[in-house]
Amino acid sequence: MPDQCGTMTLIQTLTTACGAFAPGHLGALTRFVPFELVDDVLDRPGRRGRTRTVPARVAVYFVLALALFTDASYERVWDTLTGALRQAGRLVAAVTEAGLADARRRLGPDPLRELFEVVAGPLGRPCTAGVSYRGLRTVAFDGCRSTRVPETSDNVAWLGRYKVAAGVAAYPLLAVMALAETGTRALLGAVVGPYRGEVEAALQLVGHLREDMLVLADRGFDANAFIRAVHASRAALLLRICSSRTPAVLRILADGSFLSVIAGVPVRVITATVTVTCADGSTHQGEYRLVTTLTDVRRHPAEDLLALYHERWEIEVAFLAIRHTMLKGRVLRSGDPKGLRQEMWALLTVHQLLRMAMLDATDSVPGCDPDRACFTAALAAARDSVTRAAAIVPDNGSELGGPITEAVAGALLPPRRARISARTVKGVSARYGRRPPGEDRPAVSTPVTAIDITIHAPQREAFVPGSATASPGRPGQIPACDRSRPLPIPASTRP
Repeated sequence: MPDQCGTMTLIQTLTTACGAFAPGHLGALTRFVPFELVDDVLDRPGRRGRTRTVPARVAVYFVLALALFTDASYERVWDTLTGALRQAGRLVAAVTEAGLADARRRLGPDPLRELFEVVAGPLGRPCTAGVSYRGLRTVAFDGCRSTRVPETSDNVAWLGRYKVAAGVAAYPLLAVMALAETGTRALLGAVVGPYRGEVEAALQLVGHLREDMLVLADRGFDANAFIRAVHASRAALLLRICSSRTPAVLRILADGSFLSVIAGVPVRVITATVTVTCADGSTHQGEYRLVTTLTDVRRHPAEDLLALYHERWEIEVAFLAIRHTMLKGRVLRSGDPKGLRQEMWALLTVHQLLRMAMLDATDSVPGCDPDRACFTAALAAARDSVTRAAAIVPDNGSELGGPITEAVAGALLPPRRARISARTVKGVSARYGRRPPGEDRPAVSTPVTAIDITIHAPQREAFVPGSATASPGRPGQIPACDRSRPLPIPASTRP
């Protein structure tokens, strides 16, 4: 049986940096954070210092690798970065866990934050499916404050204790506020630190908005300061408002929505009941009150905006990928605030790099929605490429490919189906462990077979006296008024 017992020799060619910089790589993700980019970030006074066993550039890639292998020790991650190099005959210095911890400490959080700021941004191209609505790129704000950190005195002093129904959370919690592109789930910006309220944190990210964007936000952002800031950025807004607001009715439009002014911003208010029929025959209803600066009723029908609003949940999927797919619910490593910031910026950076590779895969399939890219497949392929030290420097002509792109393209998910979420979390201190009274949701997530939307026009008694009539008038036009006398805003409007 010579064919079965024969042997063969396989030779792999590795292209890495030279000398002590050879362990500094992130496998196939290195093409999105090349050596030149990391060197440019480190080109600041006091960041390079003398050449050590673990140079500053290598320390950056090591911290990124820690975010990629969240369940591995320092030494195990270092062995992963250097194993293929040793097998290829490269001489790599042995570094202890204490030495790797010192390299992290010398590096600090700022280089990782600046690296994230470089790679962060919208990724969707004009030809990418699902990234825009009527020429507006849809983006969403949301916060995540469920990332657990070690219970050290430094962390508790910085983050405090998060109160829950049972008392306080078991661990201190690190908060992240992010602005994401809903079509690709790429991050445009983020704020990391103690929880200070969603609106306060979101206002720090308004500078990332552009006039070709449409901002989607839930009731947590129903504040006058947020509405004014988004309007000042010239981006469009689609916001779900609280039931406590009673906007003044200036004119009813043809589709049942009406024009108003909130926080000095001309807006259009849509009140509707959404009824979904599930595959098991059950029906569920929800009341929605949306405010938007898209006042042209012909170009932006109310039903289209109600359907579009639910795209804001895509940012929740991005947080899910970080918390559960990457971290797997684990507590972060660092026992001090600087280390926590460094670790979280590394997680956000690696998440963004994976989204870049995933988009390359879906863009290679005409008309493919980025929703079909499997984050788990991308993460597994990225880890494998680091272990094999593969595609660190892409060959000429293969810059848009690579093992991660190929893995994602070969494991595309089926087109997304409509479904209604149970919105529950299994945990002692779960935020949604108890269902609020009056919430109409199924016990488990259920596919949806039909969606019915009923628009509710306001009653005549809701009109501001003398401001307008109930005639629909010209869609999208706010009636003329005396600029010397401000429009009345209800006293119940929140400051």
